[in-house]
Amino acid sequence: MQDRDNYDDVSKVRRFDHPGKGKGRARSVPKGRQVDPHAKTAIEALLADDPRERHLLIEYLHRIQDAYGQISAPHLAALADEMRLSYAEVYETATFYAHFDVTKEGEADVAPITVRVCDSLTCCMWGAEPLMAALKRELHDGARVVRAPCVGLCDQAPAVEVGHNFVVHATVASVKHTLSHHDTHPHIPDYIDFDTYRAAGGYATLERVRSGALSTEEVLKVLDDGALRGLGGAGFPTGRKWRSVRGEPAPRLMAVNGDEGEPGTFKDQFFLNSDPHRFLEGTLIGAHVVEAADVYLYIRDEYPIAREILATEIAKLPPGGPCLHLRRGAGAYICGEESSLIESIEGKRGLPRQRPPLPFQVGIFGRPTLINNVETLYWVRDLIEKGAAWWKSHGRNGRFGLRSYSVSGRVRNPGVKIAPAGLNIQQLIDEYCGGMSEGHTFAAYLPGGASGGILPASMNDIPLDFGTLEQYGCFIGSAAVIVLSDKDDVKQAALNLMRFFEDESCGQCTPCRSGTQKARMLMERPMWDTALLGELSQCMRDASICGLGQAAPNPVTTVIRYFPELFRVPTDRAEK
Repeated sequence: MQDRDNYDDVSKVRRFDHPGKGKGRARSVPKGRQVDPHAKTAIEALLADDPRERHLLIEYLHRIQDAYGQISAPHLAALADEMRLSYAEVYETATFYAHFDVTKEGEADVAPITVRVCDSLTCCMWGAEPLMAALKRELHDGARVVRAPCVGLCDQAPAVEVGHNFVVHATVASVKHTLSHHDTHPHIPDYIDFDTYRAAGGYATLERVRSGALSTEEVLKVLDDGALRGLGGAGFPTGRKWRSVRGEPAPRLMAVNGDEGEPGTFKDQFFLNSDPHRFLEGTLIGAHVVEAADVYLYIRDEYPIAREILATEIAKLPPGGPCLHLRRGAGAYICGEESSLIESIEGKRGLPRQRPPLPFQVGIFGRPTLINNVETLYWVRDLIEKGAAWWKSHGRNGRFGLRSYSVSGRVRNPGVKIAPAGLNIQQLIDEYCGGMSEGHTFAAYLPGGASGGILPASMNDIPLDFGTLEQYGCFIGSAAVIVLSDKDDVKQAALNLMRFFEDESCGQCTPCRSGTQKARMLMERPMWDTALLGELSQCMRDASICGLGQAAPNPVTTVIRYFPELFRVPTDRAEK
């Protein structure tokens, strides 16, 4: 217990003994971390007249990071003081996200330019590891080289992010060229802007909905009849979700999940960078149906082009309707999970919430919240205008609708393939990707990104759609298809994915936090202990809080199940 005589209860100033001088009173030093006046002035200038509200914390951390290339302890303290938050709250949020470079007192400054080398599965298949090693050897002053999870450019692997610009099919020479020309800002491609979209009939459907010419019930009916499902991974029926939110008491909110972090997925980026108003019209229709006055568009930090396009085009929308708030992710895959996304929008660490309640009941700021994926909203306008019969006219192998498959790996023509739902992997490769890459033979594939499992080429006739892969221990998810060839190591592919899950675990629950680490360590051994990995996988599925830990074992268990030849003990060793 502390000696109360060493404190002055009125001033709260510590009293202590001066060594060698007998007892005395020290200089008055206020308790707590002190705010540097220069840092305070800088933060006040960065925030200007914007509100000092808790939910804007991550946005303000981005301002500091963008302005200074790092976030120092004095800036954190000044931001905490300005927003009337504890230093601990600000620090824990800043250090949770990978894209905030938080420096401690006395630490050296971060290099002015960060070079992020994507080490996702597809980029590693195309040489990311030797590229990273070479860049670390050859880049010195002014740049640091770090690993990065999937940046959404799998069809142009390997990808490197230099500042906020991207180098695709990257080489040491092309990265050096980018640095030498100080080319660190995103390049905005041609896209369908407001005037072009409007001239082609855009927003006419939204106007019909707002005027009452097309009733809310008619909109919901076409979504139900067309059986449009959430295309971000979960596949929940869209019409049912909108009805559920409408059934909750007002005020209601809406959020768009644009945190497309699943390795191998890049379809949402494709839509945002090419036809943003089709997505925005679907968003505004959804907001009208659930009567949401505010919509939060959460876009991952790795998509600076999409954010800039949206900021430009949102400003062109005519007045009226809900307020659209752009929110910027900060490098956390877990924020693609709905409740984690809500926490991040509120300016907090992206820790998944316990359920129930569900987000449609208690979402952002405790209000009922509609959450949809970018691609789901992209199709809303077409479905309403062309009807459920049009949507259902597409499909293969007994399935219906359209899907946007993000295809990467060992195919001749990778990219986003808008194709009938339910086609199988062989049809996707042959009809939409121009076949396999020269010199490569089809060996295996991931039907649903990192968490969707790995199947052998012999299982090439399974329809790629919701509900068709679960019996094989896989799922379609966001339709991120990665194709492996006879020149790829399936066990190393699974290990790459487990390292990703280990890095991206939020750490909140032990089964995921420790399970991904233990699985990675077991998988790094020359011979896998398949029985132990099986027990560990079951524990993670049963006890993890959210989908990350529950789905992380899928690549492991499917490799063990469908590639038994990789685990057979050689005859001479078995005899011994």
